[in-house]
Amino acid sequence: MNKRTEYRSIEIPYAFGDITLIWGDGDGLPPVRRIFLAREEKLPLGGFPGLRPGSNGLIGSLRSDMIRFLSGENVELDLKLCALELCADFRRRVYLAEYRIPRGRVSTYGRVAAKIGHPGAARAVGTALAQNPFPIIVPCHRAIRANGDLGGFGGGLPMKEALLRGEGVEFIRPGRVDMRRVNY
Repeated sequence: MNKRTEYRSIEIPYAFGDITLIWGDGDGLPPVRRIFLAREEKLPLGGFPGLRPGSNGLIGSLRSDMIRFLSGENVELDLKLCALELCADFRRRVYLAEYRIPRGRVSTYGRVAAKIGHPGAARAVGTALAQNPFPIIVPCHRAIRANGDLGGFGGGLPMKEALLRGEGVEFIRPGRVDMRRVNY
């Protein structure tokens, strides 16, 4: 008999507003199911029946790591905690490629597309990143436009720029990244 998945939420404080992490337990998948940035629409309850606040040792540790990351510390967040199995293949490959962009570097939507074997699919990569269920852990803030402009971000462009600056990414002016440290 399968145990029913129980969903919990935990808040992560951040200067741009609290981030909500949804995690599940009881179905054999990695626990993290969704991360909502402060500006994003919160908690589609139909997708997480019985959702209520809660934590455990693993989630508490991840929360602490995310707080440290958001404050600018060099913390590697563990992608294995995210239920990537719930994502379609193309999106999963985009998220894996994005996760591999090192701290302090960026890549363009087009370069990520080429890296995963879909040159010319920059818009599809942008769409996948716009729907990234695991922002911060999958650092979609590291994807920018080919000209160095920030592009989009669910938490807003000021948050995206703050995250990048916190990682040491250099800008030639507000909203435009110095393209000398591009990955892929």
